[in-house]
Amino acid sequence: MKFWRALIKYFMQGLLYLVPISVTLWVIIYAFNYLDSLVKPYELQYLGFQIPGLGLVILALLIVFIGFLGSSIIFKPLISFIESVINRAPLIKDIYSAIKDLLGAFVGSKKKFNTPVLVTMNETGLKRIGFVTREKMDNMNIPEGYMVVYLPYSYGVMGTVIIVKEEMVENINQSSTDVMKFIVSGGVTEVDQDKN
Repeated sequence: MKFWRALIKYFMQGLLYLVPISVTLWVIIYAFNYLDSLVKPYELQYLGFQIPGLGLVILALLIVFIGFLGSSIIFKPLISFIESVINRAPLIKDIYSAIKDLLGAFVGSKKKFNTPVLVTMNETGLKRIGFVTREKMDNMNIPEGYMVVYLPYSYGVMGTVIIVKEEMVENINQSSTDVMKFIVSGGVTEVDQDKN
């Protein structure tokens, strides 16, 4: 009986070590191969042979080049024109603006999710961890003294947006990245004592 318990224990411990490493490596390799495959036909056509990783390097350089062009005075009117065309298409406009806003929340000059907070949910003292996304909501009929907080779910990419009184929100003295990892992991990930 002890033998089987020990065997199951070591099996579970092996899974604990192997699964996160294997899944992480699989995602990295899959993403690398996919991005690298975007350029493979052109490599064979023009070079006659393949160089592993060249597609990824070319894609990264292309993204940097587009970022550089997009910040130049000459290219901005073109981007504005493309966005105005997209904003006229009913369904495409909604998809585009949602993706742009979500991406802008993590990168760019208008980053959100950089103020982690504790929100008191009820009179029993139940608290949830979230991120302030707006301090004020002047363009909606939301009373003075309320703010918008995003509450991500554990083990997923979804969350809830709530409007809450300012006095029910406490700042968390940690980096946004650590707090997001803590939430998404279901509270399992360790958070450093010092704020990064």
